[in-house]
Amino acid sequence: MDISPNAYDTLKIPEATVVQRNLRNSLTQIPLKRPPITIGGADISLNRFSEIIYAGIVVLDYETLQPLHYALVQGKASFPYVPGYLAFREVPALIEAIQLLKEKPDVLMVDGHGIAHPRRMGIAAHLGALIDIPTMGCAKKKLYGNYEEPSPTKGDFSALLAADGERLGYVLRTKNKVKPVYISPGNHIDLADCLRIAQHCIGNYRIPEPTRRAHEFVNLFRTGKLSAGYHERPKDTLF
Repeated sequence: MDISPNAYDTLKIPEATVVQRNLRNSLTQIPLKRPPITIGGADISLNRFSEIIYAGIVVLDYETLQPLHYALVQGKASFPYVPGYLAFREVPALIEAIQLLKEKPDVLMVDGHGIAHPRRMGIAAHLGALIDIPTMGCAKKKLYGNYEEPSPTKGDFSALLAADGERLGYVLRTKNKVKPVYISPGNHIDLADCLRIAQHCIGNYRIPEPTRRAHEFVNLFRTGKLSAGYHERPKDTLF
């Protein structure tokens, strides 16, 4: 079954499961070909029972973690809110935002899971299977897997494991004595690069800078403070 994201709203759950399994076969966990120069953050803002979706991609300079440009899209999805299938609601709008970018990031960090998912198809993996950009997930809550709590020290981490011992990602402490985040590869990136990038992107907040900035911009968009479309270095205080 080869289904375009534009047709996701017509799928039933069994059909969506088949799509996930087919996309999973295309995933690769490989080292990045070169160190990233830019990194993108991707996030969605929506109400649980609303069909309106606000999607954003923010591209940052990898060294300084300062935003360079961004794209914002308002979309609509009627696929039901079902845990484990949220990508079917969110991916079409994110793809539309990515298509607006004049320069794609070297790596895209998505607010959500990569392969740390019961069918190895979190949103970062799902999106990564459809675009030609290495993707990784950075989630605020665990969806799947087991781990030992990392120490309360910023920068410490532990492995996130499936029931059979497969390593799905890492549980990373980004601030002292604050809840960790959950890092996992999506596509065209391996576990080691995901961890290294996430550690590099730690700022002053719990959420690493790429997805924190994307979350900030998308919420400003949802509340009318930013407009849809592609934008470069605006003359405002956001940057």
